Amino acid sequence: MNPAAFSDTCERILREVGRVLVGQDELAEQVLAAILARGHVLIEGVPGLGKTLLVRTLARVLGCESKRIQFTPDLMPTDVTGGNVFNQRTQSFDFVPGPVFTQLLLADEINRAPAKTQSALLEAMQEGRVTTDGQARALPRPFFVVATQNPVESQGTYPLPEAQLDRFLLKVEVSYPSAEVEKRILQSHVAGFDASALEAAGLQQIVTAAEVEVMQRSLNEVRVDEAILDYIVDVVGRTRAHRSIELGASPRASIALVAGARAGAAMRGRDFVIPDDVKALAPAVLRHRIILAADAEFEGQSPDLCVKEVLDEAKVPRSAA
Repeated sequence: MNPAAFSDTCERILREVGRVLVGQDELAEQVLAAILARGHVLIEGVPGLGKTLLVRTLARVLGCESKRIQFTPDLMPTDVTGGNVFNQRTQSFDFVPGPVFTQLLLADEINRAPAKTQSALLEAMQEGRVTTDGQARALPRPFFVVATQNPVESQGTYPLPEAQLDRFLLKVEVSYPSAEVEKRILQSHVAGFDASALEAAGLQQIVTAAEVEVMQRSLNEVRVDEAILDYIVDVVGRTRAHRSIELGASPRASIALVAGARAGAAMRGRDFVIPDDVKALAPAVLRHRIILAADAEFEGQSPDLCVKEVLDEAKVPRSAA
């Protein structure tokens, strides 16, 4: 797929999503970039901001099968992966696939499930397969996870371990809409829009699941110059030496920045990466991969402020600027 056709397709996808997801253009763009980069997304925000609506809308527009798992403290690993059930007719055990066997999986409030259940999703996210009773089973392609968590409530939650956080390509924070956007949302509902009856919205399917895979593969043709690679290494390396960061980002963050920057470049109609592509996604790629020093928060620091300082200090390559 050539850059112009790629960019045009992405614009049509985002325009169609924007018909029902009002005022969340940046969120939709970042989630689409992660999907194209074969990554998973963790969305953090209070309930009622459209996170579930985004996933359901994307599934329709991308022509992908979608399922939802509501994570709860009593959720078992087999509730995610599925398991063997005895078939009385055949006198044998048949495998019954769990909800993870889909193309777009919404893992709602993922931090409410215990570590053992969270780990059942870890293999699926990293390997694109699940292992039950010693047998590995491949998941449908494309496969991507959009997980959500509520930053406010902590009772009855199990914080995601660093190893699992690192599997998410992006962590996107969703805030309250502006008064103008909220009024547009109300006008949409007054006009008859019902999020629970999405089929009535008349959404157009822009691509098929197979075409999504073609778009994913075409990102391999987006050029990343050596100067850009040096820039990414410098940015990620500075998180390990920052005065307010106790634990910096790993090389997986560098890989994620390359993948995300390629997707961003292609979405803008280019077959090469520029520093702005890296800067645009750096906060979402790095904010969940760094741990602040104990006294940093008392000084008013946050992961996003640290990432901003890192980007300000890193030398932007002139040849690619």
